[in-house]
Amino acid sequence: MRGRDRRPTIHKETLIGRRELLYDPASSLGHRLPRLGFFRGRTELCRFSGAKIYPGKGIRFVRSDSQVFLFANSKCKRYFHNRLKPAKLTWTAMYRKQHKKDIHAEAVKKRRRATKKPYSRSIVGATLEVIQKKRTEKPEVRDAAREAALREIKERIKKTKDEKKAKKAEVVAKTQKTQTKGGAPKAAKGPKLGGGGKR
Repeated sequence: MRGRDRRPTIHKETLIGRRELLYDPASSLGHRLPRLGFFRGRTELCRFSGAKIYPGKGIRFVRSDSQVFLFANSKCKRYFHNRLKPAKLTWTAMYRKQHKKDIHAEAVKKRRRATKKPYSRSIVGATLEVIQKKRTEKPEVRDAAREAALREIKERIKKTKDEKKAKKAEVVAKTQKTQTKGGAPKAAKGPKLGGGGKR
């Protein structure tokens, strides 16, 4: 067996995570090629534990509805298929997040929001000069203006109410005149009694 020329193989990681076996062409010359490194891909997260999975690692599971799940190891895959809840297992990322175990790490990640500096801009119907004038006027003047505006609104409401009352009185007077001309009003018919129809 020792004398037989065995070809050394190099494992190349593909994008899918499947291993392709490549035969070393230099094996007949007695040279050994250096092992190929991982391709520079992005790390993924385990669908069960939330652990980082580096390229070429992990178990990929494709469900019948074409949904792809990537698990860190066979333990995660087994627990997923047995329908265990990751939130109930202390070593999963979901449990740690729910029970606030990594608070110090999250506090570092939180960035301060850029606070917007307030600046004055004109509003529709009022220029900057008018706004500045209103800001600088004394509170007594402001209160007097407010009271005058409220008084005007109340008067307007009272006026509309009076107009409505007058209209209502006119309508009532007209209906009374028509009733006296026509004589006694007819009695309203009540609902029909007895069932009329098929049973």
